[in-house]
Amino acid sequence: MTAEFPVIGLTGRRRTARMLGMPPGFNDSPADIYLSEYAQAAIRAGGLPVHLPLDVDARQVAQRIDGLLISGGADIDPAHYGADAAAAPDYGDALRDASELALVQEMRSAGKPVLGICRGAQLINVALGGSLVADLPVGTGESHAARDHPRALRRHNVTFEAGSLAARLYGPSVAVNSFHHQAVDVPGKGVHVSGWADDGVVESIEVEDEDILGVQWHPEALDSDPAFEWLVTSSAVLITT
Repeated sequence: MTAEFPVIGLTGRRRTARMLGMPPGFNDSPADIYLSEYAQAAIRAGGLPVHLPLDVDARQVAQRIDGLLISGGADIDPAHYGADAAAAPDYGDALRDASELALVQEMRSAGKPVLGICRGAQLINVALGGSLVADLPVGTGESHAARDHPRALRRHNVTFEAGSLAARLYGPSVAVNSFHHQAVDVPGKGVHVSGWADDGVVESIEVEDEDILGVQWHPEALDSDPAFEWLVTSSAVLITT
């Protein structure tokens, strides 16, 4: 590892090879899926992205990578934050939940930076004992859960708390894209809400005295976003000291 290329671990999801158009005999083969935009954004920011299988030992990973990016994806099991299963029907990846929750704790123990995107921001809050809004309504236009627009379309405004990490990165406000039907509700221990949409929905979180940032939008789909530069720069600092 070098200061020029801090190693950034990226999480993904596990499905079956049927999704990839494999021959019928391989349809049930496990396939780890990583959306390329996360890795591309990390590369543009000066990092060396490494995809992390769900089976890796979280403690060993935290010792070897310099920063962690928790990607978007399906709902977290409501049992992890004390909600009824009916509250979030789009869940069911217990291995991913367990893997990412462990990674957050091990990265915290190692004092290394973490960036959570969409589900990743929610996962950080749950890992620290917080809860989620189970279901925001799906809609169009400025709706948080709109699914009828291109990924890079900036649909609504986010306002940041003065003096927060998010405000230092983005300024007082920024227009973002939006694809989430859940959001942070009660912040976990040490979690500080630093950004809100105009309707009050939480859009960014930070963890007090730790290099941890969660954003509810999808910056990897935009031309550029300072969150990736923050993650890579914060990771590089650790390997030069």
